[in-house]
Formats: sequence, structure tokens, C-alpha cells
Amino acid sequence: MMAQYIEIKAANTDCLLFYRMGDFYELFFEDAEIASRALGIVLTKRGKHGGADIPMCGVPVERADDYLSRLIALGHRVAVCAQTEDPAEAKKRGPKSVVNRAVVRLVTPGTITEERLLDPGRASILLGLGRRKNPDGGFAYGLAAIDISTGRFSLSEVDGSELAAAIARHEPREIVLSEAIHADPGLARLWREIAAAVTPLPQAELEPASAERRIREQFGVSTLDGFGTFGRAEIAAAGAVLLYIARTQIGARPALSPPTREASGATLSIDAATRANLELTRTLSGERAGSLLAAIDRTVSAGGARLLAEHLAGPLTDLAAIGRRHAAVAVFVDDGVSRGACREILARAPDLARALSRIGLGRGGPRDLAALRDGLDAAGALADRLSGLGALPDVLAGIAETLARVDPDLVDTLRAALADELPLNRRDGGFVRTGYDAEIDETRLLGQDSRKVVAALQARYAEETGCRTLRIKHNHQLGYYIEVPQAVGETCLKGPMRETFVHRQTMIDAMRFTSVELGALESKISGASERVLALEGAIFDALAARVMGQATTIAACAEALAGLDVTASHAELAVELDWTRPFVDDGFAFVVQGGRHPVVEAALRRAGEPFIANDCDLSGEGRGRIRLITGPNMGGKSTFLRQNALIAVLAQMGAFVPAARVHLGVVDRLFSRVGAADDLARGQSTFMVEMVETAAILNQATRRSLVVLDEIGRGTATFDGLSIAWACLEHLHEQNGCRALFATHFHELTALGQRLTRLDNATLKVTEHKGAVVFLHEVVPGVAGRSYGLQVARLAGLPAGVVARAGAILKNLETAERDRPNRPRIDDLPLFASLAPPPPLPEPAPADPLGDLLDTIDPDALTPREALEALYRLKAQRQGGGPG
Repeated sequence: MMAQYIEIKAANTDCLLFYRMGDFYELFFEDAEIASRALGIVLTKRGKHGGADIPMCGVPVERADDYLSRLIALGHRVAVCAQTEDPAEAKKRGPKSVVNRAVVRLVTPGTITEERLLDPGRASILLGLGRRKNPDGGFAYGLAAIDISTGRFSLSEVDGSELAAAIARHEPREIVLSEAIHADPGLARLWREIAAAVTPLPQAELEPASAERRIREQFGVSTLDGFGTFGRAEIAAAGAVLLYIARTQIGARPALSPPTREASGATLSIDAATRANLELTRTLSGERAGSLLAAIDRTVSAGGARLLAEHLAGPLTDLAAIGRRHAAVAVFVDDGVSRGACREILARAPDLARALSRIGLGRGGPRDLAALRDGLDAAGALADRLSGLGALPDVLAGIAETLARVDPDLVDTLRAALADELPLNRRDGGFVRTGYDAEIDETRLLGQDSRKVVAALQARYAEETGCRTLRIKHNHQLGYYIEVPQAVGETCLKGPMRETFVHRQTMIDAMRFTSVELGALESKISGASERVLALEGAIFDALAARVMGQATTIAACAEALAGLDVTASHAELAVELDWTRPFVDDGFAFVVQGGRHPVVEAALRRAGEPFIANDCDLSGEGRGRIRLITGPNMGGKSTFLRQNALIAVLAQMGAFVPAARVHLGVVDRLFSRVGAADDLARGQSTFMVEMVETAAILNQATRRSLVVLDEIGRGTATFDGLSIAWACLEHLHEQNGCRALFATHFHELTALGQRLTRLDNATLKVTEHKGAVVFLHEVVPGVAGRSYGLQVARLAGLPAGVVARAGAILKNLETAERDRPNRPRIDDLPLFASLAPPPPLPEPAPADPLGDLLDTIDPDALTPREALEALYRLKAQRQGGGPG
């Protein structure tokens, strides 16, 4: 057995090996030590290897999923090694024969399908990456996102500068890529920062030609033209992720939807830092509670919850698509009766997509078939409901059309076949409804009521022989037999009775017989349980095959149910909280009247306190305006900044917004630098993290972007910080031309409002009452008179002596600063130095056509023929013959 274990482990060195032994999965050697520490289970020893004890630990098969989830969460990969033959068959080969075993599956963070291991409301994305070289020497990256638990499959391509934001939008559980991409020094920081597991694959296994072949084989097509036009990087990414799925699923092929291509720029670009700062799906502490997603989620189904998170992660930039979503929400806002009825039906619908995926992978059970039955039944009911609403906007019309394609015969078959009470696993049996299959009913009767069947046969034989003492008995040697007194037995050996009774054994005072009928009955009784399981298994396979025959329709139905749930959720939220429909166009407007922060408002509502709504106008002609906000700590600056960014996200994801009125020119990129945090693990201070994030904003923001900056420059010396904040404002105003909110404690910056034409000043109202500061949380035009830092310190509980001493020091510093001669004025500062003519460009470097040609070649993406052609071009260029 250990020889077998070592052989299997040698082929799976990068995984913990769950080795099936009876009712346990056992781990040995280093695997056992790792699992023992990770799971907190006892480490024992069994036998010796190389003269040393073999460490060992194990987990029960019935509870394996719980332990798997904990190991996967800790970043481990697990190879599940199962028995592939009946132990009885192994015994036939000899007493020392070992039961055949093989790895049947590799469990990794991105390939989980078990319901108990998955978060119902979160997609489980496995992300493949590929790349191609651009003519400018940079790279374009292809992304292939697959949720193996639902079958969703999408492809996209982004520039290298957008890679981090694209990965953050997908929030993958695991990333699969080539060794070359993983080893790229320019991406090393990205791999350190992302939370997903990163799995590099050997470059030799990712040839471009094989990538397209894998896609064709997955979908059984001869060409990809029917799916759309995909770039080389996208095909490489898809090939990598499909190779990984094939390797981890050991031959099982998931039911994937055909790949859909996401157009470049189709979604609002939000980088990872902005997502974290705005707490879109998780708070800064990693919790869902307290995030925007938790505040707006009114979905009633698992599929709807996942789609809501997906929409929030990738708000749209297509005006028509945004408008279609808003129109669908408006229908349910106006029709509360239909909204309530649809939500009631949706709440009864199980998770169709994940049940279908498990059936397709051969891991489904009777409850998955029941989920499909109930989900499709709900789809039919919703189709009927929507058909009665008259003319529908495009989104709802498409949903209604998809739901109407449900096959009612399949629902009826599943309803007729499945019992009311269902086991989790098919191997447990008992899931076929009584009356569905006569052979199963008869076999169950034999197994469950064998005594009644035997008693009935005994009574008939007693009547036929005239012997009231005739008995049918059983022992291990003879099995079932008929026992009669000696005298009756002699009669049974003669005449017509001899045709029925077959002599087996003669006792002193009795004789034992069998019969053809009893022999057949014995065979049925002894194999009844096995026979029932086999018959039920055949019915399960037939039902599963019928389901998979309609997999495309069912998958579309699952998406339609999720879309309907999200639409109804937005409407429920809008009615509940008095949110309004935003107006989104292609201009540069940003008008919010009576805007509110959805998360903070929810918290205040629970506490019975009102939220103070505020207006914001960043509109401009061809360019956006900048609003410079000053005010005390705790006055509400950060809340105001965040709420306007969140309103833009909500509007473009297709939801209504927490405001009295919103007019928004579509935003292409959203940037937020709010809050501060050290990154000590990478040797980066708070200020360094702040500067890195600010640099990304200034380098990437366009005129259509929305930028939210909070207290830039506060992490260094005062004049250094003031200078940096000042220069950033100038750059945003003159170079980026974007809409921006800029909060600061550098009051000197407020004078820029007199000289930068698109910059306005605003402040948070504060008043004092009996020596205490009162924050009114109202944003008004103007400039803060003071920061109220000492009052905030007092509220925070600093000792009175410290606060008093700080007040005295502050007074002395302010007096000294005011009385200092030759103090420079803000008007004397070089406000527009950044607009001075740039220095002359350096002389251009000598032409290097050979180097330019080399820069266009990506060796990892070349086929053998392309490589040969590239070599010829290089040779021709070297000889002065031009590029070919």
C-alpha cells in the first residue's frame, strides 16, 4: 500500500494527497504534518519507511468537504485519490493485493464546485492570462474568466497599464498563466498584491496553436468564427485556463457557456486601490458587512446575488446599455404588485447554474436534479407573470423570452421521477419516486418486505401440500429452503409435487426442499438493495443526460433569473429608500442634488439618526471642474467625497441612486485616494503608498474620469506636502481636465480658486456651542476658517492637560507665523510654473531598424512558422534589405 501511495504522490508533488482508505482520507509523511498543523487534527504514525516512523493523519470521508475548504482557504492544493475498484475484486487477485487507486480530481481555489465549499453570493472565478507584444514594445494582455461552478466564460483584452484594474474587477480565486508572464519583473509587485492564488504553467504546454484547438474541442466546433473575433492574447488565455481545467478535473468536462467577448472600455475602469478605498464589495478589514454591496443587496436568490456583485464590480460605460437597465428597474418601481410577486417566486428558485455545473461534471446528486426541477418550474411561472405585464423594455422582454423557452416536459419528468425526501448523494439511493418505475417498486418490495413475500409463498405451499407445519427458513449454508415433516417430504418426492419441490437435505425427522420459484425469490431478495441502487443509478444517468441535452437553454434561463432578481432588487431598494433614476449622457456633467452616502445613511437609520444630504456640481464644458474641500476632521469631508464616487458607480451599474436628482456624464475611469495605510511587508510607508496611488491617478485620468483625493501630502513635512498637493491640483486642472473632488487641510490651497478657472472652494459647516464643536455636515461654498483639530482631540479623549498644552503651543506658533517678516504670500508663489514652455527635446537617437523589429517580436506567442518568418525578416534587415 505504501508503495502505491509513494508512486501516486510522486506524480502530484505540488498537492496534499488525500488517499482513500475505507471511510477515511489518509495523509502520510510531510503531507500529514502540514495537514495536522493546518486542520488541528492529531498526528499519529503507522509503519516505517527508511527505518523511520511514517507520520500519518486522516479525515472522515463524510466530512472531507469541511476540511478541504479550510485547506483551500489556506492556499493549499489537494489531490483526491479514490479507490477505483471494489475491494472484493482486489481480494480475488490474492490476499495481499492492493485495491487500485487513482487521483480523480485536483481541488484548487479556482476549481471548486461543491455547494458546501462555495459562497452562494460570490462568483468563483478562475482567470487565465495570455499576452502579445505591441508594436511600441509593450504588452497587451488577454483575460479568460471562467466560473467553473456556473459555466460562465468571458474573454477580454486590456493594455498593460489596465491589467491590475481588470484583475481586480474579476476578483478571481485563482490565476493561471505562463511561466514567462509570471517571471516578468515588471509584474512581480502585482502578483504580491493580489489576494488570488497564482499558478504558473510550463511555457512548453501553452503553444499558440494548441490553445485554439482546446477551445474548439471544448465546444465541439471546427472554427471559432461563430463565437466572434478573438485576439491572440485572448486565445492564449483561454487555452491556458482550459488546459488547467482539464488537468484538475481528470477527464471531466464542465458545461461551459460559449465564450463572450467583452469590448475594451465597456466597463468603468476602477483600480484595486480605488475599490478598496471605496469599499465596494469588502470593507478595508475584508468584511462584506459595511460594504456598498451589503448596503444595496436586496436580491433573494444566489444567482442574483452573484450577478449584483458582478454589476457592481464592472459598471457600464455604454450609454444605451445603462439606459436599458434603468428602464427595466423603472417598471418594477412603478409596479409594486408585480415586483413583489416576482420576488416571491424568485425566492423559491434554487441555484440553477451551480446545480447544472455539478451535473455536467458528474458530481451532481438527486438534490441537484430537484434544484433544476424547481428552478425551471419557477422560470415558467415567472414567464407567465411577465407575459401579463404588456409591452416591456428591452431587458425585461429578453428575460421573458428566455424564461419562456423552458421545456415543461423536462420539469414534469423530474417531478414524476424524484421523491419528496432526497438524499445528498446518489449512492445512498431512495430518490426515485414510488410508482415511477415498476421494476424498482418490485425490487424495493423484495428488499423492504421480504418477510411478507416469503410468508405469502409459505402459505401457498402449505395449502398445496396440505401441511400446516411447512416452513420456509434460511441459513448461511443452504440459503432459503422449505422444511416439512418426514412423511410430507416423502410425498413431495413423488407424483406431481416432484415438479415443484427439489430435494436438498434429509434430516432425522424432517426433509428440506427448494423450488425454482424460491430460488428466483432468493436471488431477488439477496441482490435487492444492489439492484435498486443500480436501477436508480440508471434513471439518474438518464435524467442527467436529458438535462445536459438542454444545458444551453438551462444556463440561459439561470442568467435570466439572476438578471430579473437584480432588476427587482434595484427597484425594491429604490422604493424602500426613496432613490431616484439618474440621467446619464455623453457630456461632462456631474450634478448631484441631495446626494447621500448609502452605507453611512443605512448605519444612521439603524441608530435612528438622519443623514444630511448635500449637493455637488462638477460640470464643465468639455472638461470637468475641481471642487477643493476644506473643513475639520469628522466634519464629513471623506463621506462627501466617497458618496459622490459611489453615486457614479451606482448610476452606471444600472441602479437608481441615493439623491433627489443626478445628471451624470458617463465616467470612463474612477480613481480614489482616500485614507492611509502602511505597507510594511514591502517596505513602503504610508506616504509612499499615497504617492504610488496618486501617481497612477495623474498618469491615467482622462477628461471623462472622476478623481477623488483626500488630504494628499499629509504624510510628510508640511511644506513638502503642501507643494505636492499644490502641484497635483495644477496637473489635474491643466493636464487631466477631469472632474475631481479634492479634500485638504492645507488652507493655503484655497487661494487657487481665484486663479484656476475650473476650481471651486467648498467647506463643511461647523458651529460652536458652549465651548464644544458641533459638526453640521453641510457642504457649502467657501473656505474653512480653522481646522478644529484641538476640539476633535478633546472629543477623542486626549487628557485635558495634553489638549490645554497643545492649545498654548498652537497659539504661540500662530503668533510667530503671523509676525514673521518677509513672509511669502500665496500670490507670490509660482502657480503656473507647470505651464512654462517645456525644455527642448534631446536629440533623437540614431535609427535602429533592427532593434525596432526585435521589439515587435514576442517569442512566447509565436508559432514555429511565425518564428521562421521573423528570423527571415531579421536576416533581411541585417543585410540592408528592409523589413521583408
